Amino acid sequence: MGYRAIGISAVLLGAVLSAAYTDYASCKQKFDLIESGRLRPGSHVDLSTRELNAYVAAEAPAGVREPKIQVTAPGIATGSALVDFGKIRRAQGYRPGWLMSKLLDGERPVSVTARIRSDAGRAAVDVERVEISGIQIDGATLDFLIRNFLLAMYPDAAVGRPFELGHNIRKLDVEPSAVGVYIGR
Repeated sequence: MGYRAIGISAVLLGAVLSAAYTDYASCKQKFDLIESGRLRPGSHVDLSTRELNAYVAAEAPAGVREPKIQVTAPGIATGSALVDFGKIRRAQGYRPGWLMSKLLDGERPVSVTARIRSDAGRAAVDVERVEISGIQIDGATLDFLIRNFLLAMYPDAAVGRPFELGHNIRKLDVEPSAVGVYIGR
């Protein structure tokens, strides 16, 4: 009986890993197709939440574990993960000092909720809420952290301001079941 349970578990594990790889490969192939510029004007590509989650799981940088994207309402997405900010900074080539390493090191559950809107080849991402280790950060405190930490570390991040979508993308339709990518004329 024990060998049978092990065999069934191995088959199920193989099926789950195969599905995750298939979702990743499908998402990667769709991204490559969009970036190639071969899509005709007026066409669209749907990226399922399963595909997006498989992609972010495979592409997560050092210091980020178990990333997950969930679209909770049209235009509202929440990303969550276990994050070790110290590992992320070291992977970027920075060596935090003693005090900063005490503040940054160690995995913490992080959740970010954002409103995503787009049209006419432009999009904007407005961060509405951040939660780190169960502590909710929003309003003026969130604005301060975005300005003084996020943008200091990632000066090209387009948070709270419109940016070009590129690759002839006209619009993103962010829905709970999938993200639709619409190609412009």
